[in-house]
Amino acid sequence: MSSITTQIEQGVATITLNRPEVFNSFNREMALALQRELDTCQSDNNVRAIVLTGAGKAFCAGQDLKEVTSPELNPGFKKILEEHYNPIITRIRAIEKPIIAAVNGVAAGAGANIALACDIVVAHEKVSFIQAFSKIGLIPDSGGTFFLPRLIGFQKASALMLLGDKVSAEQAEQLGMIYKVIPSEIFEGEVMALAKHMAQMPTKALGMTKRLLNITMTNSLEEQLELEGKLQIEAAQSNDYKEGVTAFVEKRKPNFIGN
Repeated sequence: MSSITTQIEQGVATITLNRPEVFNSFNREMALALQRELDTCQSDNNVRAIVLTGAGKAFCAGQDLKEVTSPELNPGFKKILEEHYNPIITRIRAIEKPIIAAVNGVAAGAGANIALACDIVVAHEKVSFIQAFSKIGLIPDSGGTFFLPRLIGFQKASALMLLGDKVSAEQAEQLGMIYKVIPSEIFEGEVMALAKHMAQMPTKALGMTKRLLNITMTNSLEEQLELEGKLQIEAAQSNDYKEGVTAFVEKRKPNFIGN
């Protein structure tokens, strides 16, 4: 059974972490498979939005500890970070297509931080997020110390990482950690409706917006204004801009094609 499954429907690629028997915790095979799937989605022009979710009752419980405690299987933390998690995070941020984390169950450790690296995070009300690293003597990785303070502020992020407190979906929404909570009984349908909506939006403009959001973490105001100007000129030359303006004038729904 493959540790990653992907389905493509109406411009949406749904990538599912598929090790439900271990709460979709990562081993080397799954980490490398996820990287390959993200690369495929990036290069496939038919894919205009991506959903990342988990099979079974969990989104992702982080690292499979059986792997790192096995003398035969343990790749070592240097390899785990440099070859597993860091490339996943950089791919999520570099792909110029919207990525939705559909958190369907517990998201712990690296699993939580992979979700937080996505463009939009939704969860149902029974979900919890846990910065579980301190509970086993480790530090937050997978971009957690980068994204979480920017999402919820230094003090809250510091406390959650040091204490390892469990955060409910409702609390996560209130903190600004995630976009919104969706009732569990309509979760899958609402996620797909959101993803299909995004797949019909001007993909090129969304990708450039994502590029701007990435660089605003380190740019000065002057640098950001300059880059906004450069990308706005590029966006104004796109087919989707022409279609959007024409549709607005004609008072109809635009038919964006993604370029």
